[in-house]
Amino acid sequence: MAEKEKKKDEPEKGGGKKKLIIIIAAVVLLLAAGGAAYYLLVMKPHKAEQEHQKAEASKAAALIKPIPEEANIGPMVEIKEFVVNIIGEDTTHYVKASLSLELDKESTKDEVNKRMPQIRDAILLLISNKTFAELQDIQGKNQVKAELKSKINSFLKTGSVSNIYLTDFVVQ
Repeated sequence: MAEKEKKKDEPEKGGGKKKLIIIIAAVVLLLAAGGAAYYLLVMKPHKAEQEHQKAEASKAAALIKPIPEEANIGPMVEIKEFVVNIIGEDTTHYVKASLSLELDKESTKDEVNKRMPQIRDAILLLISNKTFAELQDIQGKNQVKAELKSKINSFLKTGSVSNIYLTDFVVQ
């Protein structure tokens, strides 16, 4: 009988080892699955977001270029605020504006200051000949700037206006 009891105990010991191996394998698989799920659900989107942010930062850095020394801003002359009536079909409209002239060289500044009444007259006449619709969008404003630059440069003798900046521009 003792032999029968030993034989009954032996298969149970072997079965216990198999159960232990199955349990350990299941735990390892669960840990591996959990790690994979964590990586796919948490880490991968985080890495993708970081890569996206790096790409956006490099795009922004590419847009911001340092100004070369040759492209220095020239001397500026400010033209004080003025109000001009503009062409209106149904009601009266006006423009309130001020601007700055960027000049090509310092010596042009004296001539611009001496010719300021002539410059203001050109600005007032040019803007008063525009309609409300023409001055509403960016294209119309850029056209006015180009026309002003051309007109002012036509009577300057010692230099020229390289750019015009609208520092205040209200159309009503």
